[in-house]
Amino acid sequence: MRLHPVPLLAAALLLGGCATSPRATSPEDPWESYNRSVYRFNDAVDRAVLRPTAEAYEAYVPKPVSRSVSNFFGNLGDVLVFVNDLLQLKGEQALQDLGRVSVNSLVGLGGLFDVATPLDLPKHNEDFGQTLGYWGLGPGPYFVIPFLGPSSVRDASGTLASWNFDPLAEMVDDYGTYYGLKAVEIVDLRASLLQGSRMLDSAALDPYAFMRGAYLQRRRNLVYDGNPPPVSGPADAIDPFGDPGAIDPFADPSAPLDPGAIDPFADPSAPLDARDIDPFADPGTAPPPPGR
Repeated sequence: MRLHPVPLLAAALLLGGCATSPRATSPEDPWESYNRSVYRFNDAVDRAVLRPTAEAYEAYVPKPVSRSVSNFFGNLGDVLVFVNDLLQLKGEQALQDLGRVSVNSLVGLGGLFDVATPLDLPKHNEDFGQTLGYWGLGPGPYFVIPFLGPSSVRDASGTLASWNFDPLAEMVDDYGTYYGLKAVEIVDLRASLLQGSRMLDSAALDPYAFMRGAYLQRRRNLVYDGNPPPVSGPADAIDPFGDPGAIDPFADPSAPLDPGAIDPFADPSAPLDARDIDPFADPGTAPPPPGR
């Protein structure tokens, strides 16, 4: 059974593209007004339905059962990890992930038990969005998808590809069974994120901005396998989760910094002041040398 939820995501992309916001405060988030609206909608749905369900799941489902549920869906996910290993030319990792899926499927009773990790077949994290990044496609604007949450234009494209290569859809022909299993997968995943949600509620003055920064940083680290290249220019000072495209999502990271990229009303010929980058800086602080 193959499902095509493409129209929903395509419509969301179209709406986002038509909603360039004059109130955008982060250069990698030109659709901030639209994204914040979708974030509030997703948060309301989560607090009303998904989060209480996940909390009940965490409280009442025995840990061995919930662990087996996570293992089962994780094993299906490892199939897509293997495919993306091949697309990224990671031969050794592809062999490991193929071995992991084989061992857990056969010895681990269809993936209910993770017997591969103790055999030095570690779990990896690869997806189609990372594959696009591996081949040089930049993230593009930050993009919040209805019901799905934070993403980017590149990662949304990867999500479309993942929907068309869903191992569960290949295994299950009955729509009722498929959607029932998908509901269990979503609740199990949400339960695994409860601790992070509690931290977000207690620590973030602006949960939207905090989630955006955390998402972009995590995705950048995943694309570069935990070793992202150094950021050119003072992008880190402007955005603690700086990316070569942090000033302009499509900018050349080797290009010299323009004062107008920080302040659109700045005089391009004026020297940079430390306060242009950090409003709380000592006025006597020398600006950072170019290229740092």
